[in-house]
Amino acid sequence: MSWLDRVRDRADLLMHARDLLEHSRSAEAYAVLEQVLAETGDPYSRADALLQRVSAVINLGRTAEYTDAVERAFDAARDLAEPYLHGHLHALAALAAHDQGALDRCVSHLVRSARALSAVEDPDRETAWGWHDLAMAYSYLSFHGYALSALERARQLAADAGIPEETFAAPGIRLRNAVALDHNGDSDGCLRVLRDIDGDLNRFLRGGGITRLRPSGLTAYGYALARRAALGETSDPVPGADPRALLAEGGDSARARDMRQLGEVCLAIAANRPIEAITRLDTARVAAETLGAAEAARLRSLALARAGDHAAAHRTDRYAFRLAAQRNDRLRDVYVDGIAARIDHEELRREAARFEGEALTDPLTGLPNRRSLERYITMMVSRGQRAVVGVCDLDGFKAVNTTHGHHSGDLVLQRVAGVINRVMRRGDFVARYGGDEFVVVLPGAGMPEAAEVTRRITQAVRDEDWESLVPDTPVGVSVGFAEVTGSGAALRDALGTAFEIADREMLRAKTRPRAAS
Repeated sequence: MSWLDRVRDRADLLMHARDLLEHSRSAEAYAVLEQVLAETGDPYSRADALLQRVSAVINLGRTAEYTDAVERAFDAARDLAEPYLHGHLHALAALAAHDQGALDRCVSHLVRSARALSAVEDPDRETAWGWHDLAMAYSYLSFHGYALSALERARQLAADAGIPEETFAAPGIRLRNAVALDHNGDSDGCLRVLRDIDGDLNRFLRGGGITRLRPSGLTAYGYALARRAALGETSDPVPGADPRALLAEGGDSARARDMRQLGEVCLAIAANRPIEAITRLDTARVAAETLGAAEAARLRSLALARAGDHAAAHRTDRYAFRLAAQRNDRLRDVYVDGIAARIDHEELRREAARFEGEALTDPLTGLPNRRSLERYITMMVSRGQRAVVGVCDLDGFKAVNTTHGHHSGDLVLQRVAGVINRVMRRGDFVARYGGDEFVVVLPGAGMPEAAEVTRRITQAVRDEDWESLVPDTPVGVSVGFAEVTGSGAALRDALGTAFEIADREMLRAKTRPRAAS
């Protein structure tokens, strides 16, 4: 075999292994990757194979192999100048660290992964999978806002690469968001997300059938249906959306096995067989990382309530709530102990602030929040800077939530945040003020620059492909700007006045006729 033939054969094997992983056939993928590693000395091929091998080991739940697999992959990637490779590997290392209970190490990898993936200059299909796995890691660590943001980035790249929408639907990420809401007492919020997941499943089944969905996702869809039924809400699914049949899918993933066990508990509760549900819980061997440490206790509470033992159900519910709270306490301890001190100091302050209780960052969009905006304004006042401030409010957003549900509304807000950020000038400040309202500050600018920024924002939002995200529900934006006039001690009052004027200008913009797009 010639050198060129060997290269082609190696590339085919790596592509085959990746395809097996995407179809939840991790044991087969592992064997293919071992073959590649035994036959090649090419540094890029070895790094790619070891990266995929980490994914296979995690999928198979081989925790004893995590440390060695991650270390070998990092050794292979160390001297390769490829941001995607490092970003994806840090995302997988975060998943491994999470499964091992090493939250400080997990967060370090999350920070490094996001940094590396953001540095990819020409993102492609592999980069999309990197963002997808980063979203998974965020999700397992209960950073659900960040998970949705990373997932939206993955979906955008996947769409550009021609990957079908259903491949990156990521029902497992949204499922963990749903059950986390329930663990913290928001059952209505949990049901809302579960309905959105079930709605996507029905839409995908109508559009192409079950064979187009990822096997690992099928288990999550099945659990979403079963969990919704356990909460007492039934749906009218299309053919193929049977929860028990979906739970039986999922390939050889350890997390799929966990969801099958808990899914049978949910179905027993829904069928009013609480004793069976409790018996299944007593014998289930499920990793706390799959759906949170509180999930088994929460299901036991639902079963006890169905059995009529409401006092025991209440005690168990409180226990589930404490488990969820302990999780949050552990995460806070990670920050108090200075996790990000293990990362180079200058980047520490920027990146750790994103995770530190989400104190200065809006968890949904990743933008600075209202508190951060107030700090920025305080800094401007102290410097006596000239600026203009703008208020941006979405048009048609209420219809998005009403027609498509709040999950779609969240995706719209995330995309709008990205659109606004993309068209701002270097040094401009963008924050989510609340709801569907954003505030922008243009330091050192006047009204002519504000007019140009207004044009760019409105045009960019108008040009976005909303039809693919929220069909038949157009989204627009109204913008109002005002100049800050004043200096010294009077500047803070001038800022308050400018906000009022900008808000009025935004409301006037809503009433003005719009040009056809």
